[in-house]
Amino acid sequence: MMTPLQRVQTVLNGGMPDRLPVLPQSFMFAAADNGMPIGTINRDAAKMARCLMDCREKYGYDGCILDVDDASLAEACGAKVIYRDNDVAVVDEAHPLLEELSDIDNLKLPDPYSSARLPVWLETTERMLSEVGKDVFIMGRADQGPFDLLCLLRGPQEFMMDLIDEEPEVIAHAMEWATEAHVRFARAMLKLGAHATSMGDSYASPNLISAKFYRQFAKPYEQMVVDAVRDLPGAYSIHICGDTTLIFDDMKDLRPDIMELDWKADMGVARKVLPDSVTLMGNIDPSDPLVLGTPEKVRAQVKEMVEKTRGRKLIISSGCAMGANTKPENMRALVESAALYATAEQLEALQAGE
Repeated sequence: MMTPLQRVQTVLNGGMPDRLPVLPQSFMFAAADNGMPIGTINRDAAKMARCLMDCREKYGYDGCILDVDDASLAEACGAKVIYRDNDVAVVDEAHPLLEELSDIDNLKLPDPYSSARLPVWLETTERMLSEVGKDVFIMGRADQGPFDLLCLLRGPQEFMMDLIDEEPEVIAHAMEWATEAHVRFARAMLKLGAHATSMGDSYASPNLISAKFYRQFAKPYEQMVVDAVRDLPGAYSIHICGDTTLIFDDMKDLRPDIMELDWKADMGVARKVLPDSVTLMGNIDPSDPLVLGTPEKVRAQVKEMVEKTRGRKLIISSGCAMGANTKPENMRALVESAALYATAEQLEALQAGE
C-alpha cells in the first residue's frame, strides 16, 4: 500500500496509484473542526499547521493544503487588510492601495521572508514538512496569481475599467510587477521543500472577463510564472474559479503540473482538451453536496467525475475552498469514495474501455 505522498506523486508522474489520491481544499473546515475559526489562527503558524495536520489525520486524506485567505500577498505589497475573528481576512476594497495603475512603481516588491504574513505561511509549511512531510503531500500555496493580485491592489472594479480605458503598456508593466511579486513567493515555497505550490487567479475567470481579455491580460503572466518555477523541484498548480471550460483551449498552453478546476467546469472536457502531462484536481461542489448534500450525493459526484475522466491523472478534491460548515460525514464520504470507485483495478478497467 502506498503512502499518501507516494500516491500523489505517482499520479503527478503519470503512474498508476493503488487508488486515486484525495486532496481537499479544507483549511476553513480544518480550523472549524479543531474548534479554532480561521480568523483566530491566520497569524499563528503553529496553530495553522496543527489544524491542517490534525484534520488530515482524522479524515484520512492524502495531503495538507496551506491556505488561510486571499489577502496575504496583497497585504505584503502594502494593501490594507480587514481581519475578522470568525471568517477569513479580506483586502479593504473600499480603500485600494493603487489610485492609478501607474503608481505601481511606488510600491516595494514583497520579501517572502519578512513582509507581513508571508513568513507565517512559510513557517506553517515548514512545520508540516518537518512533522509529516516524509509521508504526506504538502502544498504550500503562494496565494494570489498576477491578475488576482493586481485586482486586489487596484480594486477589482477599478482594474476592470482599466482593462478598457488604460494604455496597454501601463497594464502590462503593472502585470509584470504583480507577476514578480507572486514568483518570489512561489519560489520561496518550493525552495523550502514544499511538494507543490500554486496560484489562485479567480478574477481571470470567464465568469468575470472575456476569453479575449484572458488571453491578453492574464494568460501571458500565468505562463511567466509557470516558466519561472520550472527549474525548482516540486509541482506548480493553477486554480481559476468559475466555469473555465470556455478557456480550456487557452489554458492547455500553460502546462502547469496541476490544474485545479472549479465545480462549474466540465472535467470530462478538461481531460480531453488539457495535455496528458497536466494532472487535474477537483472538482466536487463545495456547496452542494459538501455542505448541503448527503454522503450518497458526494459519492455519486465522485463516481461520475472518475468515470468522465477515466481517472487519468486525477486528484479528487473539492472544486474550491470547503466551507467551515461542511458536514463531517460528507468529508468522510469524499475520502472514502476513492477506495469505492478509484482503485487501481477499477482505473485499469475504465482506461481499458477508452
